[in-house]
Amino acid sequence: MKDCIFCKILNGQMSSYKIYEDEFVYAFLDISNDANGHTLVIPKQHYQNVLDCNSEVLEKVICAVQKISNHYVNDCGATGVNILNASGADAEQSVFHLHFHILPRFKDDGLKVFPNLSKNKQSLAEMQSKLKMN
Repeated sequence: MKDCIFCKILNGQMSSYKIYEDEFVYAFLDISNDANGHTLVIPKQHYQNVLDCNSEVLEKVICAVQKISNHYVNDCGATGVNILNASGADAEQSVFHLHFHILPRFKDDGLKVFPNLSKNKQSLAEMQSKLKMN
C-alpha cells in the first residue's frame, strides 16, 4: 500500500531496527522507544487489521508473536510480555497495517499497560444476549 508506513519499511523506503524476519512476517522495534524492547510484528502482505486478514496469514503472525515472546522471556531476561492489538479506528488503531505489539516485561519495570476501565452499565446477561454467536 503506497502510503502505509509499515509497507514503506517492508519495501526498504524507511529504516527499522529488525528483530525477526521470515517469509511471511517482519518484526521490528517501535520507534516510540517507550518501553524496553517494544516490538511490532507485522505480516509482509498488507492487511488493515485482524478483521480483514485471512486466517492463514494471521496464524503465521501470531506464531511469530509467540516465538519472539518466548525468546524475550527465555533468552533476554524478560519475566513476561504484554501482547496488544488494536483493530479499527474506534479501537485506537493508528497505523492501518495489521500489527501486534509485544512489550517485554521485567520485574519492577513500572509500566502500567492495562486501562483502568469503569464498571459496565449493562449486565453480563444483557451483553451475552447481544454478543453470543449462534
